[in-house]
Amino acid sequence: MNKQQIPTYLKVIAMIIVVISVFLACKEKVGAEQKETIVTGEIDLYVDETVQSLVEGQVQVFENQYDAKINLTAKSESEIVNDLLSGKTNMAVLTRKLTPNEENYFKNKKVKARVSHFASDAVVFIRNKNTNDTLLDLDQVYNLLHGKPSTLKNLVFENPNSSVVTYMNRWANVPNGLKKNTYFLNSTKEVLDFVQKNPDAIGVIGMDAVAEPYAEWQGLIDQITVLAIKNVKNGTNNDRYYKPTQANLGQGLYPLKRSIYVLNYQGFAGLGTGFASFVVGDIGQRIVLKANLLPITIPERNINIRKKIIK
Repeated sequence: MNKQQIPTYLKVIAMIIVVISVFLACKEKVGAEQKETIVTGEIDLYVDETVQSLVEGQVQVFENQYDAKINLTAKSESEIVNDLLSGKTNMAVLTRKLTPNEENYFKNKKVKARVSHFASDAVVFIRNKNTNDTLLDLDQVYNLLHGKPSTLKNLVFENPNSSVVTYMNRWANVPNGLKKNTYFLNSTKEVLDFVQKNPDAIGVIGMDAVAEPYAEWQGLIDQITVLAIKNVKNGTNNDRYYKPTQANLGQGLYPLKRSIYVLNYQGFAGLGTGFASFVVGDIGQRIVLKANLLPITIPERNINIRKKIIK
């Protein structure tokens, strides 16, 4: 028995439906892309929790200036790197670049990295304000992290996945993981609280927490002292100790300086590109300066000199 032939008009209708569907799908895709530009749209941005306060200030001003929404999520460095490599996010602020092995994930996807260095902070050591000793020799920190005899009793970190821990282990050239006489809490605030209650404790945190603290942390900050560190790598001033001030960071005198980057793996010029341009621009750099961290470029100050004083 011959198969029943499909009427020509039905074929035409089917073709029209297919064409319309394809057209609407393309139009929807183009429309979605047009919603995001370098100054408009909405993106998710993951930020290292040790520089959260700084980035919150940048996002607040950026959103006030443009029709843009940046959803900020604060996590530890390890968590953010895992989220980048799993495709959960494509925008992050970290205190380091990705390693070559980590970068391979994006190279295999043909995604070009856009990395913007916009500020520097530091790893700082804190003690109870009532403690007389306000100086710290990094040689003793090195010995403690290597399990060698040290004048230090212990070090207290935020959490084992923190960028501060990674930085110090890299500085001392020791593997990540638990070490004798090193302890981990759950957050920077917990370290501040622990130190102000325990005079013998030395906390290790990011500079952002003490440079421009949250209002609710101020009571804890008032009870701690940031230690001055002996710069063991500075041969000419080997006996001097330096605090993590903007001036000392700028001159390279404070030894535990970190760089802060916007890592953009969007793969196109979208809102991530606009935000990265903003933080390295004049306004973004002024925000860094006001936060008592070190901007990459010092904003200009124009001074008008008048020959006569107008009364």
